[in-house]
Amino acid sequence: MERVVLAYSGGLDTTVMIPYLRERGFDVIAMAADVGQEEELEGIKEKALASGASKCYVVDCVEEFLTDFVWPTLRAGAVYEGRYYLGTAFARPVIAKHLVEVAKKEKASCVAHGATGKGNDQVRFELTVKALAPELKIVAPWREWEIRSRDEEMAYAEKRGLSVPPKESSYSRDRNIWHISHEGLELEDPASEPQERMWVLTENPQDAPEEPAYVEVEFEGGTPVGLDGERLKPVELLSRLNKLAGRHGVGRVDIVENRLVGMKSRGCYETPGGTVLHAAHADLESICLDRDTLHYKRLVAERYAELVYYGQWYCPLKEALDAFVDATQQTVSGVVRLKLYKGSCAPVGRSSPYSLYVEDLATFGADAVYNQKDAEGFINLFGLPIKVSALVRKRGGKRRD
Repeated sequence: MERVVLAYSGGLDTTVMIPYLRERGFDVIAMAADVGQEEELEGIKEKALASGASKCYVVDCVEEFLTDFVWPTLRAGAVYEGRYYLGTAFARPVIAKHLVEVAKKEKASCVAHGATGKGNDQVRFELTVKALAPELKIVAPWREWEIRSRDEEMAYAEKRGLSVPPKESSYSRDRNIWHISHEGLELEDPASEPQERMWVLTENPQDAPEEPAYVEVEFEGGTPVGLDGERLKPVELLSRLNKLAGRHGVGRVDIVENRLVGMKSRGCYETPGGTVLHAAHADLESICLDRDTLHYKRLVAERYAELVYYGQWYCPLKEALDAFVDATQQTVSGVVRLKLYKGSCAPVGRSSPYSLYVEDLATFGADAVYNQKDAEGFINLFGLPIKVSALVRKRGGKRRD
């Protein structure tokens, strides 16, 4: 019997896939990666076995997820299409990495995933498998079976006595320690406002505290290492920040994004702590990086975000961009103070031992370091091409012999 390792989430898709794969003659081993789903993992092993899996691995990779996937993306400043903090995108390669490791341990010939043929996740899972274990075969039930909707999927599950979520609450969700995403139901109409009951990690900004909260985030080499003067490990740092920012309604976005497969998709995301960290990191870079590096890094950030979104975590270009990011982050150390208030997150102060901000140069008062007369020569040289073009146009484009 051929053995397959299934990336198992405990949700409707992957629960249905266990009997589907068994009926195709596979010995199914489930692999659930703990990336910070919290209560979603309760009873997941028992559920997988009850659905027909011969084994179920539950792998704790929360800290690895943050240190090896989230923090590098944060240091790059990568945000897809300016608003999506890549919460689902960079969770897929760490899950697929462990899927491959379990497949090798169990001597499986195949791996399987629950991603649909319409989405990005199929690409993210499969590119990671191809990069780490090109010899493994990939089974993607959504691209093979006759099921075409969640209703049909639920009917399939019920016929086989499998536990499924109530239909009325069946948003398609993905959660980890960084974020939670919401798709489906009323969100399929981009003109429809999300229902308040949908949100999980954040308070309604209207109901958030009337007094703002302040938080100080400390970075070393572009990596967050502490809050309010206390050094913290990655999981504790983000968990605390999630609770604080979520209580103040920070981190909600409602967007229509461009999927890799070519269609537009509407999704709502909650990224409370991550929103604060991105704001703080970008603000710290504003005083630690010189102008040219800062401007070029923003171009790199956009391309980096595309690579992560497209599932190209393990590709030569991303490896090269990582080297560039690492070089830029050597001096990005310091503290940023932020104000959280009714859904907003605003840096209000920043300091760094590597700050390029020189008060004696920037002051509006009397200064002894800057000679304002030097500006005239600079402007003359900087503006020389403009002046030459203007003179040529004034002469009607004729050259003077």
